[in-house]
Amino acid sequence: MTGAGRPAGPLLLGVRHHGPGSARAVRAALDAARPRAVLVEGPPEADALLPLAADERMRPPVALLAHAVDDPGQAAFWPLAAFSPEWIAIRWALERGVPLRFIDLPAANSLAMAQAAESEADENGGHAPDADVGSGAGAGADVDTGTDGPAAAPVPVDPIGVLAEAAGYDDPERWWEDVVEHRAQDGGAVDPLAPFAALAEAMTALREVYGDGNHPRDTVREAHMRIQLRKARKEFGDGVAVVCGAWHVPALGTGTTLTADRALLKGLPKVKTELTWVPWSHRRLARHSGYGAGIDSPGWYGHLFDAPDRPIERWMTKVAGLMRDEDRFVSSAHVIEAVRLAETLAAMRGRPLAGLSETTDAVRAVMCEGSDVPLALVQDRLIVGETLGEVPDTAPAVPLQRDLTRLQRTLRLKPEAQERELELDLRKDNDAARSRLLHRLRVLAVGWGEPAAGRSSTGTFRESWRLRWEPELYVQVAEAGTWGTTVLSAATAKAGAQAASATALAEVTALAEQCLLAELPDALPVVMRALADRAALDTDVGRLADALPALARTLRYGDVRSTDTAALAEVAAGLAERICVALPAACTGLDADGAAELRGRVDGVHTAIGLLTGAAPADAGTDADGLRERWTAVLHKLAARDTVAGVVRGRATRLLLDDGRLAQDGAARLMGLALSPGTPPADAAEWIEGFVGGAAGGGMLLVHDERLLGLVDAWLTGVPTDRFADVLPLLRRTFSAYEAGVRRTLGELVRRGPAAGGPPATGTGTGAGATAPGFGPGLDEARADAVEPVLRLLLGLHNDPGPGGEARSGRAGRAANAEEPLGATG
Repeated sequence: MTGAGRPAGPLLLGVRHHGPGSARAVRAALDAARPRAVLVEGPPEADALLPLAADERMRPPVALLAHAVDDPGQAAFWPLAAFSPEWIAIRWALERGVPLRFIDLPAANSLAMAQAAESEADENGGHAPDADVGSGAGAGADVDTGTDGPAAAPVPVDPIGVLAEAAGYDDPERWWEDVVEHRAQDGGAVDPLAPFAALAEAMTALREVYGDGNHPRDTVREAHMRIQLRKARKEFGDGVAVVCGAWHVPALGTGTTLTADRALLKGLPKVKTELTWVPWSHRRLARHSGYGAGIDSPGWYGHLFDAPDRPIERWMTKVAGLMRDEDRFVSSAHVIEAVRLAETLAAMRGRPLAGLSETTDAVRAVMCEGSDVPLALVQDRLIVGETLGEVPDTAPAVPLQRDLTRLQRTLRLKPEAQERELELDLRKDNDAARSRLLHRLRVLAVGWGEPAAGRSSTGTFRESWRLRWEPELYVQVAEAGTWGTTVLSAATAKAGAQAASATALAEVTALAEQCLLAELPDALPVVMRALADRAALDTDVGRLADALPALARTLRYGDVRSTDTAALAEVAAGLAERICVALPAACTGLDADGAAELRGRVDGVHTAIGLLTGAAPADAGTDADGLRERWTAVLHKLAARDTVAGVVRGRATRLLLDDGRLAQDGAARLMGLALSPGTPPADAAEWIEGFVGGAAGGGMLLVHDERLLGLVDAWLTGVPTDRFADVLPLLRRTFSAYEAGVRRTLGELVRRGPAAGGPPATGTGTGAGATAPGFGPGLDEARADAVEPVLRLLLGLHNDPGPGGEARSGRAGRAANAEEPLGATG
């Protein structure tokens, strides 16, 4: 393989997986050698799938997915990008009608070996004897390759890192760019086979020193490759080209016997497998798992491979376009200056051409003004990239995947690699169907979409979702395919099985909510029977409190989705009654963590009872009113009992005040008792946290009620010095949750001190010297007069003429019309 002519033996093309320089070199070598057959590193079971790579609808990045038939979660991927040397070899052979085969160890063996290694690792306390699942063997992301355990596994040798270190580079990626990626762009060697000869020589030297490089399974894989190479040579002679990882080239040229290779393969475990093509993504290529993936910059490599010329100029143009799309000012001058800076940096660093580090530094300095914040956008969108491949419909797939694909097209819900927000209006048929699909996938543990907090509405007619399609979801769909052939049937079957096996009441209530949202009418009766059974037997008030909110939400959603929820309402009412009876006793004798947990449960039950009483039918008004009154009585008990934890007492007081079940004078009295000198400072701080902490509007309550703020201020200034450090963390946690404007207003009020004359009574005017809570002393009547016409216009009072036939404003208008509050609000 040293000359430009045809090599004497098989053409061994050692490559780096997902390297654009290797891909260009493979294409040039194949064009020059014109082999009679092409052998590629990959699972032989996928030979029948190779013709699909020529389909015009097949767009990389894609991956071969292999999974065990009996355990779809046991899976492996063989990703291929447009710049992968293996993909170039596959397309070259298919376009010319040259026989094409995979020669790596069968997926049936590699999956079984990975499963055996996992079992052995579990037996050894989490330590796997072989951390390397196989360089290029397509080990899936689900395979645990950690090294935690009683003894660390040998670290696999990184051949690129060793060669880079020998060449004086501290960064293997930079060495690879200089030696390989920039070679063709910089007028490299004329002989297309010379790079492979040099790389094979280097790898041979490494194998002589490191042996198998702590990749024990490579011995088995290389034995299988040699056997397949012998078969191909017997059929096609020496006119065979092999495209494989460069690390394997010396082993394929070793003169071993067929008997010895077969002996290495004898007795290997097997599992029944199925293979197909699935879309892959650049983002997934950037992760460190599977077939030599883990390249940090797939978008950059794709650009280097696709750019016909002037790659740096074209890259800077892409970056400028992205910046402009994000409303950042980037001109053509920025592009020109960034290119010059990148080339200057390359020259200063002794590099043949500007690489990713030089272009990144130039972009940061010129287009990002030295900031890493906009540079992170370039890293995410361009350097890594958001490309998601496509696979033709003719590719094999489990029935559930085909049904999901059909629903995605029907509902116009295209899978995308980029995360996006989806707003749904459940009153629209298509949006309601989308919601059902996403909820059914959640039942099946297919994590395509996650509910998100909606921006536009808090009503039940709207839903917000955060969607991102990851290649691993194909494995999750294959796993879910064991429950049924359609999304509906699979979700129904799994929900019924989960209801039968659930042991906690909260699990069943959450499942009931999921069944309602996913509209699984056949599963709901099964879940309801399980719910009634668990609710009748469970006596723990904490578990009852955890279960009630999900039931209340389910009843609320039932109105939107026209679902009969009478049985759920009966169970929910029974749970609420039992909580009202048992909760006061459960709130005593708690430590800090238990009190904080119970406070959250009180919040959940309070919200749930509000939903239950609001969603009750018209003819059940007495029951709803009675439940509300009983819950109010429970809150009064919690607020008044000294044995209840302070954070729970404070929270109960706040809930009563917000609901109008406790007057402000009563809240001030309870606060005064909780903050009295006889109360330990830590307990008082907990009461404050429960009353004004962790809830929307807690700070505004102190802003607009100076009596409560004065009580807190007086208590805080009276805390002894030696105890102040004990309460400071609680107070800091409480007040740090407020918005900056609220904290600033509270600070101004405390600095000003109590208003002269105290706060006015509700509904009274502002007398001399009196001010409304939260406002400075005195009234600027000139400013109030200027605002009043606008307020009249907003309130529709601008056509109210005075006795003289003209509308009056200012002090005269207020005196005539007795409009006292308008001026004060100015």
